[in-house]
Amino acid sequence: MSELEVYLGIDTSCYTTSVAFMDRQANLVGESRQILKVHEGKCGLQQSEMVFQHTRNLPEMITNAMPRGAKIIGVCASGYPRPLPDSYMPAFLVGAGLARSVSVLNNIPLWLISHQENHLLAGKWSAGGPDDERFLFLHASGGTTDLLTAEKDGSGSYKLTEIGGSIDLHAGQFIDRIGVSLGLQFPAGPALEKFAGAAAGPVELPVSVKGCKASLSGPATAAERKLAAGAEPAGIALGVQKVLAETFYRLIYNACREYNTKSVLIAGGVASNTYIREYLHNKLTGRKISLWHPQARFSCDNACGCAAFAVLKGEKSV
Repeated sequence: MSELEVYLGIDTSCYTTSVAFMDRQANLVGESRQILKVHEGKCGLQQSEMVFQHTRNLPEMITNAMPRGAKIIGVCASGYPRPLPDSYMPAFLVGAGLARSVSVLNNIPLWLISHQENHLLAGKWSAGGPDDERFLFLHASGGTTDLLTAEKDGSGSYKLTEIGGSIDLHAGQFIDRIGVSLGLQFPAGPALEKFAGAAAGPVELPVSVKGCKASLSGPATAAERKLAAGAEPAGIALGVQKVLAETFYRLIYNACREYNTKSVLIAGGVASNTYIREYLHNKLTGRKISLWHPQARFSCDNACGCAAFAVLKGEKSV
């Protein structure tokens, strides 16, 4: 029986430790994730705490996720937040450092990409597209609400160019701020989505979009004021989802017109929200814009994009 050869992907983001193993055909053959622990009542973690928890989590996660008897033939990690020269965050050094060690000890190739590229590649791997030479990529999470163009660079990778997004709060920050005000545990995304399901209807919040730029601080302030004035809490939660969905729709529609594109990929923790995905699908379909989204579990932080990138690069060199 031949030995299973695998590529290892590692992602150590602000709130999740992730590892993924793919075979040479980009089939996922092992995966593990661990959400970092945030003390009750707190609204985040310091970078030093992220580094500590990632360092503690990774050895056991790799042990449990790696297929028995497999041989690692390449490794890729998210080394920084965005594909920019000055992009830096200590949390990503944990995964990048371990990846370097695995590479040296096994004499195998190492690739480092950004967390944002990891999200794009995981999303495309799960959704099966888009395959356009250029398409839009909306990355919506706790630390990012970026609208970008993604263009094939000739090697199977993509050049990302930021063209818009939020000018103040990130979508995940908006959700967490209102979620904590509603008494939900941080990070509040899944709990807010569940809570919104009990609403009779959404509490209407203002939408602020100009071209490819959006403001979320105004809607957040409006939500807090309406909550303080006695608005139905579940209706506030649903209103937060609706205003984000409409904001994303307007950003995408405006960008498609300006950049002459007809396909968009969405990914990130906020983009895994079922209400937002269905809202976007319904409205964009009417505009003849193709919406691609990964399975919800591959929209949130995961290492599958890194593993898929390693497969792409490793198999091209064979």
